[in-house]
Amino acid sequence: MSAKPVTLSARMLHLRQANLGMVGKLLVVTCLMFGFGYAMVPMYKSICKALGINVLSLTERDIPGVSAKMRPNTQVDLSRTISVEFDANARGVWEFKPEVRSLQVHPGQLTTVMYEFRNTQNRTMAAQAIPSYAPKQATAHFNKLQCFCFNEYILKPGETKRWPVVFVIDPQLPKDVTTITLSYTFFEVGGKVPAAPKGGV
Repeated sequence: MSAKPVTLSARMLHLRQANLGMVGKLLVVTCLMFGFGYAMVPMYKSICKALGINVLSLTERDIPGVSAKMRPNTQVDLSRTISVEFDANARGVWEFKPEVRSLQVHPGQLTTVMYEFRNTQNRTMAAQAIPSYAPKQATAHFNKLQCFCFNEYILKPGETKRWPVVFVIDPQLPKDVTTITLSYTFFEVGGKVPAAPKGGV
């Protein structure tokens, strides 16, 4: 009659030891994951430095509303200058225009241009912009990091907004391309009221 309790006790002891072993393994895995995550940043910086890659986050760029020091970008091709022209087309009763018509930029150089929008109607309107590029081969090399064209927005009657486009031209842009035209078409759409984009006034 005494063998049964002994067997049950042995099983419980074995189960307890197994649970403690599992807890120990989980603690080791957790510590390893924490250590790996902690080491990721210096490892990433070391790899980028060794490979000559200089990737800066947006918080380290000179973007409206961000007060961070601008770090030099070693990937800027100072031997080339690209003329970027900005065009704005409005389908409907909008005032829509870039604050500058053209800029001279180097491939790899972070650049910001502001666009201004005004709803001239006496009603609230939802709208969105669609970009296009000329020449077509420039499309794959024109990288927008921030753009009002990513979402649709609501403008109240008579409301004016200023929104940025932050872009970098890939240094791999074909050598024969010296001028790029960025054209936006701004048109009315139906939609919900979204949050204002960064840099909005």
